[in-house]
Amino acid sequence: MESARMNPVAERALKIPPFIVMDVLERAQTLERQGRRIIHLEVGEPDLSTPECICEEAKRAICDGLTHYTHSLGLIELREAICEHYSGKYGVKVHPDHVVITSGTSPALFMIFSALLERDEEIIISDPHYPCYPNFATFLGAKPVSVNVFEEEGFQYKPEEITKKITPRSKAILVNSPSNPTGMLLSPERMSQIAEIGPYVISDEIYHGLVYGKKEHSILEFTDRAFVLNGFSKAFAMTGWRLGYIIAPPAFVRPLQKIHQNFFISAGSISQWAGLAALRNAAADVERMRRTYDERRRYLIKRLRELGFVLKAEPEGAFYIFLNARHLSRNSYELAFDILEKAGVGVAPGIDFGENAEGYIRISYANSLQNIREGLDRIENYLKSR
Repeated sequence: MESARMNPVAERALKIPPFIVMDVLERAQTLERQGRRIIHLEVGEPDLSTPECICEEAKRAICDGLTHYTHSLGLIELREAICEHYSGKYGVKVHPDHVVITSGTSPALFMIFSALLERDEEIIISDPHYPCYPNFATFLGAKPVSVNVFEEEGFQYKPEEITKKITPRSKAILVNSPSNPTGMLLSPERMSQIAEIGPYVISDEIYHGLVYGKKEHSILEFTDRAFVLNGFSKAFAMTGWRLGYIIAPPAFVRPLQKIHQNFFISAGSISQWAGLAALRNAAADVERMRRTYDERRRYLIKRLRELGFVLKAEPEGAFYIFLNARHLSRNSYELAFDILEKAGVGVAPGIDFGENAEGYIRISYANSLQNIREGLDRIENYLKSR
């Protein structure tokens, strides 16, 4: 009893690492409250508004009183629309009973890891990676195993390097294409090879729809031993609506449903009706937003090279450029905060995305072209002052 009183906070809560980009954002917000104008290139959140057709459907749902709990798997209409989407875009058949609607992809990730990973089992994750992936695994007692990917090789997740990390305790391989933070796509050949390695594949497809000059592929085109994570935050500019989904192998649906019932009950009803409108009516809006991001992407690539940065791999999707800044500093955390304090530009430090990402910074182009230009002008002046 005495030791419990001395250490009131659970060890897993004490040990979970911070999401560093949020530390940058929160410091930026402090500077803004002091009167500074900050250009935000750190956060991966669309600056564009949710399409009107989606908002109108949400209003209709509220007016019609559709404000109660839904089925724990989600509205059948929305699950059917997701199946139609995957059939039309990827040519794969998904049954609505294998879809679980969640309050964003973060709860979906927690649910999949909870249903799949026992304590000390391993999940293979690329490095660089989205910062929260290994934190979810460690929080649940599983072990993340890193496979380094390199700019010289287009940040490509190589099946032969994954195979080297396979052990009897390997339970899953996590893929993210287009990738956060690199913006790179996996080729269908690589995805097929990864699917054949053996463990379950967890495919984070949240940036599908935001691809430039190539075509994204779902893991379900190559295997049914897979979990899909997807949602509405990025392509539909619906981050605040908190709406995502899982497509799961049949044996996992009931366990996922029970986890959802206990921890979350159901996703928000209004957001689900809005998501249905997104899939049915917002294709033209998504294409408009995709073209806007592509214009910003092309401007950034050109301007960054003019500033002396070397881009060996141009991003092909999402809205990020992962920039090698090792000629400026080997400590990306200090560099990011130095740029913020001296130039008034928020960027994400590479170390947030893995040890192999140290020395890089991530620039998000989910901001207006006008602000991106001003941010790059400020970074140019910062570089001249060093």
